[in-house]
Amino acid sequence: MNKITDIVMEVEKLKANQKFTQAIEILEKSIVQYNDDYRLYEELSDIYLFQGELDKALKSINHAMSLNKASATGCYLKGFILLSKDKVSEAIKYLEKSNELLGNNSEVLRNLGWAYTLEGKTQKWIIILKRALNLAPGDELITEDLAMALIGAGEVTEGNNLLKKLGKKIMS
Repeated sequence: MNKITDIVMEVEKLKANQKFTQAIEILEKSIVQYNDDYRLYEELSDIYLFQGELDKALKSINHAMSLNKASATGCYLKGFILLSKDKVSEAIKYLEKSNELLGNNSEVLRNLGWAYTLEGKTQKWIIILKRALNLAPGDELITEDLAMALIGAGEVTEGNNLLKKLGKKIMS
């Protein structure tokens, strides 16, 4: 493994344990030495996003993408951040690009579908969520999103059947 991969793995462990301050400190020190590696900025962006600091997250991901425009993770993070900032049309472009690069990642699809719904394209969201659920059949977030999309589109029985599988209250 190379040094950057080791740093990213260490930061991922810290993030999993919610030790964000330590993770940021490691990233800041590493960026001084490896300021041309986009992965460090992606990690920093991900932490800021988790902490709800959207402007810092966007600044970090923009820098990461200036170093590597073809990063699937970078495109996903930028799309997610833009979606969080209600810039739906812009978000869709990045989420679609991430989906192309990652090849049908269920989490990317879920967020892409949500963006389409915000644009009023509920049927497209349902199709995307069904694909995402096929990729990750046990994912409760995708299942619940699909159930709500189906109910919203008038397919109440199908949506309620999914909610029942999750042990959730059915809608009428």
